[in-house]
Amino acid sequence: MMMLRAGNIVACTACRNLALSSVRVRFRMPLQKLQPLSHAVHHRYSSGSNPPRPPRCPAARQFTSLSRLPPRGQRSQHGGHHYQQRRTFWVARLAARLLKLRYILLGSAVGGGYTAKKTYDEWKDMLPDLSEYTWIVPDFIWELNEHINLEKIASVLPDTEELAKLLPDLEKIGENFTFLRSLLSNESSGEPTFKAMENQGSDTSDKQFKKATDKEKIDQLQEELVRTQIKYQRMLERLEKENKELRKVVLQKDDKGIHQRKVKKSLIDMYSEVLDILSDYDSNYNTQDHLPRVVVVGDQSAGKTSVLEMIAQARIFPRGSGEMMTRSPVKVTLSEGPHHVAMFKDSTREFDLGKEEDLAALRHEIELRMRKSVREGQTVSPETISLSVKGPGIQRMVLVDLPGVISTVTTGMAADTKETIFSISKAYMQNPNAIILCIQDGSVDAERSIVTDLVSQMDPQGKRTIFVLTKVDLAEKNLASPSRIQQIVEGKLFPMKALGYFAVVTGKGSSNESIEAIKDYEEEFFQSSNLLKTGMLKAHQVTTKNLSLAVSDCFWKMVRESVEQQADAFKASRFNLETEWKNNYPRLRELDRNELFEKAKNEILDEVISLSQVTPKHWESILQKKLWERVSTHVIENIYLPAAQTMDSGTFNTTVDIKLKQWTDKQLPHKALEVAWETLQEEFARFMAEYKGKDQDDIFDKLKEAVKDESIKRHKWNERALDSLRVIQHNALEDRSITDKPQWDAAIQFMEETLQARLKDTDSVITDMVGPDWKQRWLNWTNRTSEQHIRNETKNELERLLKLHEDHTAYLANDEVTTVRKNLEAKGVEVDPVLIKDTWHQLYRRHFLQKALFHCNLCRRGFYYYQRHFVDSELECNDVVLFWRIQRMLGITANTLRQQLTNTEVRRLEKNVKEVLEDFAEDNEKKVQLITGRRVQLAEDLKKVREIQEKLEAFIEALHKEK
Repeated sequence: MMMLRAGNIVACTACRNLALSSVRVRFRMPLQKLQPLSHAVHHRYSSGSNPPRPPRCPAARQFTSLSRLPPRGQRSQHGGHHYQQRRTFWVARLAARLLKLRYILLGSAVGGGYTAKKTYDEWKDMLPDLSEYTWIVPDFIWELNEHINLEKIASVLPDTEELAKLLPDLEKIGENFTFLRSLLSNESSGEPTFKAMENQGSDTSDKQFKKATDKEKIDQLQEELVRTQIKYQRMLERLEKENKELRKVVLQKDDKGIHQRKVKKSLIDMYSEVLDILSDYDSNYNTQDHLPRVVVVGDQSAGKTSVLEMIAQARIFPRGSGEMMTRSPVKVTLSEGPHHVAMFKDSTREFDLGKEEDLAALRHEIELRMRKSVREGQTVSPETISLSVKGPGIQRMVLVDLPGVISTVTTGMAADTKETIFSISKAYMQNPNAIILCIQDGSVDAERSIVTDLVSQMDPQGKRTIFVLTKVDLAEKNLASPSRIQQIVEGKLFPMKALGYFAVVTGKGSSNESIEAIKDYEEEFFQSSNLLKTGMLKAHQVTTKNLSLAVSDCFWKMVRESVEQQADAFKASRFNLETEWKNNYPRLRELDRNELFEKAKNEILDEVISLSQVTPKHWESILQKKLWERVSTHVIENIYLPAAQTMDSGTFNTTVDIKLKQWTDKQLPHKALEVAWETLQEEFARFMAEYKGKDQDDIFDKLKEAVKDESIKRHKWNERALDSLRVIQHNALEDRSITDKPQWDAAIQFMEETLQARLKDTDSVITDMVGPDWKQRWLNWTNRTSEQHIRNETKNELERLLKLHEDHTAYLANDEVTTVRKNLEAKGVEVDPVLIKDTWHQLYRRHFLQKALFHCNLCRRGFYYYQRHFVDSELECNDVVLFWRIQRMLGITANTLRQQLTNTEVRRLEKNVKEVLEDFAEDNEKKVQLITGRRVQLAEDLKKVREIQEKLEAFIEALHKEK
């Protein structure tokens, strides 16, 4: 203990920092845990008692160089300055190195041993207090205690005597330091050290022998220091592993589902939800997103992804050799949990990061999401992919991995890829509360870096930037000047400033390396690295473990400093939006776009269901009417008139049968299905229009129209119905048997209505051809055109011909055309033969229709003759039978189509409408296009701002409770 008390000449700060510098790199202990420990160790061994612990010194204070301390004998003397001028240079250097080695040894040995014991005590204190669950599970604490067996773990830990045994041989160390004290005492006596050594002997060989002896002692002390550190490192690694396993056991201990019933979310998950809302929402309110997050930027292939994977403790990102893999921002929420799992924000699937197949599936899913987010013709996308990773011992924070910055656009990339990456990076880094994790490749020349200039522009003072130098193993191997690495991590090579500088190793370059293997390689490298031994790198600046601790501390510090200010900003924005809503829409509910879509969806489905309530009579009436409108022209022009103008009963029936057969085989079934489909559409549109009148919001008009059009577009009529419909129509047209008088009268009425409609149309055509008559010319002051005058003269001449030959055929003979033309020429009217034939066609058509109507009236009493098959040339009513066949076919077709509509097609249309609505519900861009207006946008903004503010307030409350 005499040698320990001799250490009182060193200040508390120097002792503590020197102890921490040697222990932290070996044991990877947090700085704040080792600070009070080093104080306690120093005072315990310096005074032999336990005085009150002195206040902590700032963590950022640099290590005090022991070589600057004056000798013990000169501390209270006033002639120290005079003496320092007479010190011999090489002796001073030797004394400084031995002093430094002394306190490195003592600090690491004693501090390391006490740290091992202290780590266990702190771990034991971190166990959660489960007493509050005793009323739920009475024996929970007892079972947990039996499972963990704390006494067994405590028995494994070394006690004070064992720690004393683990310490190096202090007597031997004292002998070594006796020599050092003799050297210093010579300086204290006021005589030059060089002179004191000359008094021991002037022979050069004696001096060389003493130098060799001193070097051997220094090497021996260094070896003992390394052995001691290795012992404590192994002890701490064992404790850390047991700590991790026990924390996992505590989190998994859930015999009766206590944790599953606990709805409370973790602090970092609450904060991540707020960031997800902000990333998904294109804000139009005057509140910018200034919430903190860690933004990871770097040149392409600088090792950004590898650093993130080391922090997340899993190989979760897709990778490629020199190829751009990060094509969109990836937000990773890191938190602690019992199992090492990952999950996407919009998915319920958990990826077990301990299984290689799940890791491969996760990497594949991330790559698919990235490629899906990139629009056609682009290389990168600003859309954020949100991922959460949980596991034992993971530091809580939110990181955003951005696409790597490039200097040149290569083949296959969009022309604006470089500018797009810069704009995405700037958008994240310009947030004044964003922590910029700048990744620099240490294996390439620093002058080739692009990202450092970009970071300097966004954070010129370096108040929120953490610089990380990757691939330090390659840098040490390749660089001719290792001091260049020291310049980088001290911030002297780049103009960029930073809060802190770190050097890490993220593997040997193989994508198959595990995280554990990379950690071991990183630790082994820094243990043997000359960069650390020579002091170019400080202990707290190396390893990804220290980096993750520093980034997490910085992140939570930034969160605590800024989150309340951000919550107040959203609160003010919410007040402004609520005021605008009350002024403009005082009687309307604040429905956002999704809520409006659901309301419109229900209305549309109600309208489709209304189709099933249409009566069969209404369906058949509409179908029969529309079908006749579609086929009436063909029936009159192509079937009835050609057959009726033959003026022969046998020829009429033969012609009708042939034409009806051709019509049924080719055109009629298709026309019928077209009519049915159009009728269904019209009825659907009619119900939507009627529903619109019932206080419907016009904000749904575009959406309903789009749903209707898309549903109709997707609907395909059942093709199997075509063949059965053809057979039914063919059988209906072949039947000629009119069974009763009402059917006969109905056929006559149908024929009359049809012929009168055609006659009316024909009269209208003739009137347009010949122009107004004398009454219209006299009353309306109108005149005929020259062509109408010619048409009128031709009409008069052709009417005289019809009066002479009432049974004239439908066609004019050539000699008759010549006669009419010459008669007109005699009157001074030049007329073309084609005009004569066109005029004749309309005149004969009117003449024939008038005769047919007259014959139809005669056939009213012809049912008796038809029923008894009497032959009466005056009452041969074959045309009535034809119209009865057509009418019956229309009725049977309408009934068949109605059955198809009500039994099949209405349901299929309803299914199509539901599918369209589901597709629209998943397509946010579609909803934005179809549901628009200031009212919708204002409701959207108001809902999001409320949600953000409420979640921020809940987060702040939980944050205060944790503090």
